[in-house]
Amino acid sequence: MSNCYVECRRSATRTIGRYLGLNDDLIEAISLGHDIGHTPFGHDGERFLSELCRSKGIGYFQHNVQSVHFLDKVECKGIGWNLCLQTLDGILCHDGEIHNQVLKPDRNKTFETLEKEMTAKKDDPWVKLIPMTLEGCVVRMADTISYIGRDIEDAIRLKMIKRSDLPRDSVDILGDTNGTIVYNLVTDVIRNSFQNSYVAFSPEVSDALKRLKDFNLERIYMNPEIKKHTGTIEKLFGILFEKYLNDIETENRSSVIFTGFLEDMSEDYIENHCKEEIVRDFIAGMTDHYFLRQCPEDMCPKTQFK
Repeated sequence: MSNCYVECRRSATRTIGRYLGLNDDLIEAISLGHDIGHTPFGHDGERFLSELCRSKGIGYFQHNVQSVHFLDKVECKGIGWNLCLQTLDGILCHDGEIHNQVLKPDRNKTFETLEKEMTAKKDDPWVKLIPMTLEGCVVRMADTISYIGRDIEDAIRLKMIKRSDLPRDSVDILGDTNGTIVYNLVTDVIRNSFQNSYVAFSPEVSDALKRLKDFNLERIYMNPEIKKHTGTIEKLFGILFEKYLNDIETENRSSVIFTGFLEDMSEDYIENHCKEEIVRDFIAGMTDHYFLRQCPEDMCPKTQFK
């Protein structure tokens, strides 16, 4: 995840939150923590890891569930941070890929509810969750605001698309540069959410945003140039997963899963997680480059889109 994206999202959430009179600290905490569970190689990596986890009997992998798990059970050497319910809920319930015109908080939640929702997501990735606070709703809306135009600018820079390719009916409402798209989306959310019990886009802007998201999916995210190495990367996920499982089973303490992970973890973490869950947590915490450094060199893809 680029620093540009993180800063854009933080800026959008802070701006909306302040105009709506919301809790800045809660917004910042949710915003900073909500993508920590992302795997190497983004959503493709998440899909590959999810298939491996499901085949091993530990449920689907979802990066928002993993973000909560990471902060609550893995960080601080397996002890976790003592984060409040509202922060963890906002992290769990963010999902910039789901399109919502209106989000109204589901306020009556407890830590027990959080555990049930995490379990439900592992069993069925299509379960829809709603944040319990307006702050969580703002972060979820701002997630889309921060990436939609940035991805367009990146695709233009890489000559995958031209600016003139953007859908005209969306451009007429939102603009055709990242700056104008962010400005129009942020101001629309503020205008339609101020002094209301929900966070919302106007119907017109919501429709324009949905068309732009559909365009990005077809022309950018599913671009053959982006996808040409996915088969190799999927194989590498399988190779590393099985290698680390075997290293744990054989107590190969020279393995990086021991030297770079388990040796620093608490006994409580080790005792309460099966070997498949430990491998999941280790791989999920890798960056793209760290992941590739662990792979057989002759199998690693070389691409400008890494």
